[in-house]
Amino acid sequence: MTVVTWVKRLLVGRPLPSDRLGEQLLSKRLALPIFASDPLSSVAYATQEILLVLTLGGLAYLYLAPWIGIAVVVLLAVVVVSYRQVVRAYPGGGGSYEVASRNLGRAAGLTVAAALMVDYVMTVAVSVAAGVDNIISAVPALNPHRVGINLAFVAVLTAMNLRGVRESGRAFAVPTYLFIAGVLVLIAVGLGRTAVGHPPVAESAGWQVRPHQVGLTGLALTLLALRAFASGCTALTGVEAISNGVPAFRPPKSENAARTMAAMGALAITMFAGITALALIAHVRIADNACSLVGFPGDCTTAAQRTVIAQLAAAVFGGDHSAGFYLVQATTALILILAANTAFNGFPLLGAILAEQRYLPRQLHTRGDRLAYSNGIIVLAVVAGGLIYAFDGSVTRLIQLYILGVFTSFTLSQAGMVRHWNRALAAERDPAARRRIHRSRAINAVGAAFTALVLVIVLATKFSHGAYLVIIAMPLLYAMMSAVRRHYDRVSAELEPQARGEVLPARIHAVVLVSRLHRPTLRALAFARAGRPDTLTAVTVATSPADARALQARWAERGIPVPLTVLDSPYRDITGPILDFVAALRRDAPRDLVAVYLPEYVVGHWWEQLLHNQSALRLKTRLLFQRQVMVISVPWQLRSSFSHDHGKVASS
Repeated sequence: MTVVTWVKRLLVGRPLPSDRLGEQLLSKRLALPIFASDPLSSVAYATQEILLVLTLGGLAYLYLAPWIGIAVVVLLAVVVVSYRQVVRAYPGGGGSYEVASRNLGRAAGLTVAAALMVDYVMTVAVSVAAGVDNIISAVPALNPHRVGINLAFVAVLTAMNLRGVRESGRAFAVPTYLFIAGVLVLIAVGLGRTAVGHPPVAESAGWQVRPHQVGLTGLALTLLALRAFASGCTALTGVEAISNGVPAFRPPKSENAARTMAAMGALAITMFAGITALALIAHVRIADNACSLVGFPGDCTTAAQRTVIAQLAAAVFGGDHSAGFYLVQATTALILILAANTAFNGFPLLGAILAEQRYLPRQLHTRGDRLAYSNGIIVLAVVAGGLIYAFDGSVTRLIQLYILGVFTSFTLSQAGMVRHWNRALAAERDPAARRRIHRSRAINAVGAAFTALVLVIVLATKFSHGAYLVIIAMPLLYAMMSAVRRHYDRVSAELEPQARGEVLPARIHAVVLVSRLHRPTLRALAFARAGRPDTLTAVTVATSPADARALQARWAERGIPVPLTVLDSPYRDITGPILDFVAALRRDAPRDLVAVYLPEYVVGHWWEQLLHNQSALRLKTRLLFQRQVMVISVPWQLRSSFSHDHGKVASS
């Protein structure tokens, strides 16, 4: 076993046979942390994003926070109920992409696919960055190493997901359920203290905020409220992941997926509403810049603000050295980082569906050693890591690129479901079934209207803050997928067998390339002769007249029954003369076929490849583009290759 293979087995595990794919199916208990960790974890920063926007105008506009929170809760409930319809109507997976493609056409489907791919990448970047923020809230000294810590967590998540869906689910289940329990206890204790007259008080309750904008009224105030609402809608990210992953559930797949989605919705609404209420009760203060906080301790230019949930945990459990504080911070950081797992499951599944339909490279449809879509996992990790690096791991900067793709897919999906129910209604005659369809259509119509309105709000309020990058990325992805499909369609049409079959070549001319007379050359000559071609010649290029004469002398001395053709090359070029020679053979007889035999070494170590001339490799590359020319490699295994299962080929 090579070192690379050993490391791969250590990180990923032993390969699983294809017949064990059924063992990777998920129960509802495991599916919840795998597919719903993103919407569940977003409650840890959705409230914070609302408060960050409202405090741009100072503390005077925090009275809007409860109403914005209620609007987010209503929207979340509508979207969850709407996607339960998708899960039951399209149990084959694909979620929003499948719905839009079938009901609204190819263009809408690809738009949704592009939006979802952007969303999944942003989910990884934002979730990991938010998790690291909570770690830094507990250990501020780590702030200078923010980007490196982010990238390390992305690498760990990648390795865990490469081990397989079920195994990653077991690893992520405990932190997810601990986070849910921790937040519910936090809410219960905090609201209980409030009910008996001892409400929690945040460490920042006495701070003031220097407003960026003052005296907002009318349209300006409305825009501030809409922007805060758009930021709070990050609580809805990842809701569609369950609809994409229905095939990963145990039977009955649709029913189990629908129940998991209902449980996720109920938990997310409860947790978001509770944290928002506690933040307002405890008078949490947070701003987009610590220097805007009057009373902020330490150097505001370098010290990190504590997150909303960190301040609440300290206020409810008795300080930042209490066991409850560290428990909430640890589980929050873990769940936020593990929330990226929603994308690590959704992106590869979507990529596999698109690859199967020839909109993405086919490699994305290939399962790896552990039956996961490994190529999709790696692509997602690389792109998300690049974003984290480019934006310095800043949640505030990254989140401006977030949720635009989410609501694009939400809106087109729900509109597609309305058309789906219209078609079902036209074909249904049973009164009871028609009533159910009418109810389902009404649910999806309301969902489409709500999410379309939010999409407009998000676009209007976040465009100048970075969302324009998403608007650029989505059309580029759309164009890329269309181009990949056109390529595959063109290749498929070109490779379609002709009605009359392939015409046999009139004659076969064999050419054996010779650099010097050695055992690989003799094997290539023997192999070429065994094929009984119509003509056979050995060809060498004379870059040195003396070497050419010596080769001819040895050739004659050995009595090789194959003529040796020497091509002159006054400028020491090897490729050009051989290409000209082959082209001359084809030019004289266009229906003839030329078979070029290249002797090659097989070596056992990568560094041995560097010690051999690469001219034949370059020549092979050029010959592959010549019509009616076949290139045949004749390997010769050197002794170093005997200990390797898979040797490496170096051109002689």
